[in-house]
Amino acid sequence: MSTYLAKKSEVERSWYVIDAAGKPLGRVAAQAAVLLRGKHKPIFTPNVDCGDHVIIINCKDAVLTGNKLTQKKWQRHTGYIGHLKETRYDTLMATKPTKAMELAVKGMLPKNTLGRAALLRLRLFEGAEHNHQAQKPQMLED
Repeated sequence: MSTYLAKKSEVERSWYVIDAAGKPLGRVAAQAAVLLRGKHKPIFTPNVDCGDHVIIINCKDAVLTGNKLTQKKWQRHTGYIGHLKETRYDTLMATKPTKAMELAVKGMLPKNTLGRAALLRLRLFEGAEHNHQAQKPQMLED
């Protein structure tokens, strides 16, 4: 019995909506990463981009468990000596909740061209409204 390997032309992409309201940020990000990568499909091939489009709504209502809200920090460097910037997650969730969700999903994707292509299929919205109704996305239940 031989292993099935999908070709790029055989991949069919679906659209999914994930509601993050009241759910832990990491759980939603993990679910989105699986869909973006295509690991839920029976035709999954590691070297072929066979993932789907994912819309995450209500990013501002996602929760961080434990003390992560005050202890977890987002660090970035400007490129100048000594310019390491830190932002606590309570500030980040209050000002840019979509950025917090994007960072979580990005960390769960491979660090190569497949991961970068998958991140382009991620759409994030702070509220419950999104502008992709024309694609007829399926609501993903937990």
